[in-house]
Amino acid sequence: MSKTPRILLTGFTPFGNEDINPSWEAVHELHGRSIAGHQVVAHLLPTAFDDSRRALEQAVREVEPTIMLGVGQAGGRSRLSIERVAINVQDARIPDNAGAQPIDEAVIAGGPAAYFSTLPIKAMFSALQADGLPVEVSNTAGTFVCNHIAYLMLHLAVQRQGVRAGFIHIPYLPVQAVRFAQAPSMAQGDVVRGLALAMQAAASHLVDDKLGAGTLD
Repeated sequence: MSKTPRILLTGFTPFGNEDINPSWEAVHELHGRSIAGHQVVAHLLPTAFDDSRRALEQAVREVEPTIMLGVGQAGGRSRLSIERVAINVQDARIPDNAGAQPIDEAVIAGGPAAYFSTLPIKAMFSALQADGLPVEVSNTAGTFVCNHIAYLMLHLAVQRQGVRAGFIHIPYLPVQAVRFAQAPSMAQGDVVRGLALAMQAAASHLVDDKLGAGTLD
């Protein structure tokens, strides 16, 4: 009997003086769900460059996923941001939770300059938009631990036949945003619904939709 295909869904620990990280708050709600014939397996990653790499590699070995979807906090963004690309750069504006602050260092020495998401980002965008959720295709995952994990997921995926990977950034939760003047936020229930829809689209589309979702800036 063939094993049920699995989606490895990851979130992060709090960082930057925050008490919570909305990525893990949403991701752990989805653990164990069945989506489009795939079992969702949630893993918590430390917000630290070296530790997150080790934790991700261990999770991939344990879960043996067919799809990997990383989720991270992007305070200041107002939409669910489906990332198009991850770059081979670590350039930390603040130290990570282990005190490391790499500047202009490669994620993988000698690796490609960038990887494009291998998930159907336009189909995911369309599914969330059709459900009335604020969503965008983003062309930068930053240069902190989120981009680090996005790049590593894609690097690991290319070494495994049939495995696809991508990353989504999410806004603050309201309980976080209230501390900052005019900071956007999104209710946790909407984030959970959006991630479920994104995984449904990712699992159901091997070929992406062709539609415009670019930016002018």
